[in-house]
Amino acid sequence: VESIVNVAAAAFAWYSLYVAHKPKDLNHPYGYGKMEFFSSGVEGMLILIAGLSMLFPAIFSFFEKTEVQRIEVGILLIAITMIVNGILGYFLLQKGKQNDSMTLIADGKHLLSDSLSSLALVAGLILVKFTGFSFIDGILAIILAIVIIYNGYRILRKSVGGLMDEQDEDTLTKLVEILNKNRRVNWIDVHNLRVQKYGADIHIDCHLTLPWYLNLHDAHEDVSAFEKTVAKNYNSAVEVFIHADPCLPECCHYCQVQNCKVRKDDFTGTKEWNLTRLMTNVKHFEE
Repeated sequence: VESIVNVAAAAFAWYSLYVAHKPKDLNHPYGYGKMEFFSSGVEGMLILIAGLSMLFPAIFSFFEKTEVQRIEVGILLIAITMIVNGILGYFLLQKGKQNDSMTLIADGKHLLSDSLSSLALVAGLILVKFTGFSFIDGILAIILAIVIIYNGYRILRKSVGGLMDEQDEDTLTKLVEILNKNRRVNWIDVHNLRVQKYGADIHIDCHLTLPWYLNLHDAHEDVSAFEKTVAKNYNSAVEVFIHADPCLPECCHYCQVQNCKVRKDDFTGTKEWNLTRLMTNVKHFEE
């Protein structure tokens, strides 16, 4: 049953990747990337169904005793699928991480979990063969069904979180590292940072505080530099919308601009940029 689910999920994932990479249009100004969340959600649901369909027969097997037959053939077939799933799962996981594709990551994790489950199952069948205790097969089936159900729940949960624009800790952490590493003097502070993911594509909103005396051209240069700095650190498409704020006298004590002719307060130290500070909708001096 789960093998059939794997084929169905892979077919739908292939179609979803095709849709997710279609260009933006008037009806979808942010693109079609969220199709990847929908795809992984369908896969998670199919995995849940497969796990449940495996769990109930395993439970009933304790009440209706049946002998495990053709163990050698079973071990051989499962061993082959274990190797194939392991290789393909690792490949998909690496490609998914490289392209920040939730569909590929979900498929990769699914196949890797199948491979590990198969390893446990082979070990169980070997124990049945040499001990003669057929109930071991039922116990292992229940354990594997629970593992499959849990994996399906995790994939489904992440999919729903993506569709609901739930905060993605990994994406935000990477973004904070990028900003700290490439921080410019004129970028006095960043706040009200928001990140939305559309499949692999990323949409970023934030407020950027700049020296108030910059003319429109110079301010635009700083904003463009901010956008390019972020975008070049991702393999996927990145869209950055920035609201430029003028600095206030209260910003002077952490502003790094040297020889500022309008400084009202001595520089006392740089404000560290972290998730809490960047996501709060206030300038750093108001914290």
